[in-house]
Amino acid sequence: MTDDAKVAKVAERVKELTASAIRKLKDPRAGMITVTDARITHDLREATIFYTVLGSDQEVKDSAAALKSATGHLRTQVGRALGMRHTPSLTFQADTVPEQADRIEKLLAEAAERDAQVHDLAADATYAGEADPYRKDEDDEEDEDPTQR
Repeated sequence: MTDDAKVAKVAERVKELTASAIRKLKDPRAGMITVTDARITHDLREATIFYTVLGSDQEVKDSAAALKSATGHLRTQVGRALGMRHTPSLTFQADTVPEQADRIEKLLAEAAERDAQVHDLAADATYAGEADPYRKDEDDEEDEDPTQR
């Protein structure tokens, strides 16, 4: 079993090596692929590579197919450069964080717009009752005179 620092270091190195190997692919289906993250198991046997693709849905599908067909070649390249006894098997996973971030930003913008509309409606609002709804007895006001203490 390895410690967390070594696992993180190997994961970062696998990410860098995979990104550089992907740039060298000659497959025309591999589009603008960006490796965003790599996670590796504690036994250093399996690595999951997260990636994003700039382009249309068809280009994303084509890039996924190119990565799937080049997995063996990429694992060989990473293994040679990594210099470990066992080369981790590579699994490619499309990273959906950018799409989720865009969705959250749109939802926050809509919420801010609705909040502004509520504030505009509340600007002209008045109280349903008196401005000071609490009862005040006239006797209590006389007792609270600070000069009589």
